Amino acid sequence: MTALILGAVVFAVLFAGFSALGVWQVQRLAWKRELIRQVDARIHAAPVAAPPPSQTITRQADQYRRVVVSGRFDHRREALVKAVTDLGPGYWVVTPLTTDQGFTVLINRGFVPPERQKPSDRTAGQIEGPQTVVGLLRLSEPDGGFLRANDPAGDRWFSRDVAAIAKARGLEGPVASYFIDADATPNPGGWPRGGLTVVRFANSHLIYALTWFGLALMSAAGFVFFLREERKRRR
Repeated sequence: MTALILGAVVFAVLFAGFSALGVWQVQRLAWKRELIRQVDARIHAAPVAAPPPSQTITRQADQYRRVVVSGRFDHRREALVKAVTDLGPGYWVVTPLTTDQGFTVLINRGFVPPERQKPSDRTAGQIEGPQTVVGLLRLSEPDGGFLRANDPAGDRWFSRDVAAIAKARGLEGPVASYFIDADATPNPGGWPRGGLTVVRFANSHLIYALTWFGLALMSAAGFVFFLREERKRRR
């Protein structure tokens, strides 16, 4: 009798645990689908004014929000960030923009291949005077890329770390905590090439849910098998 009770407790715990994990993944699936819906709506919405540095920015409310900002580029302080895109390996050109509102925001103007990394190789794209940029608000990417740490002293960048780039470039005054991925509006000379933002969310919650529910059914089947064997043994 003791073995039967112990077996029942073990299988009950397993069934309940696996079922709870399955339900949790179903809830996560609903959350992820809603997040994807919200982001898709932001990407295709009319642009709104880029928020000032004093405004709190959150991933849930602001990531990939379509924004517009006007000002002047400071090309002397641009940074090149390693990138791999549909156009191949190269760099993101990240340039400070002094806005008409008095703060600075980093603009990812777009991609350039290695042979265009020097400003002298894309002089037509180093546009001067008042500019208006429409793009997607992106959160800072601190520390670096995958297995690669940013090296501000060596001016080697593997992620768009707003604070680190702003410090390395000596930007003064209020600086926005985010950066903006410029849209596909062509630059003179064709470079940098904007509009290459990849919006992708991993969504394996349905597979995980089915896996956990499958394990719950297996544990139930295991308990049935255990009961049959226990009955055979008692006979």
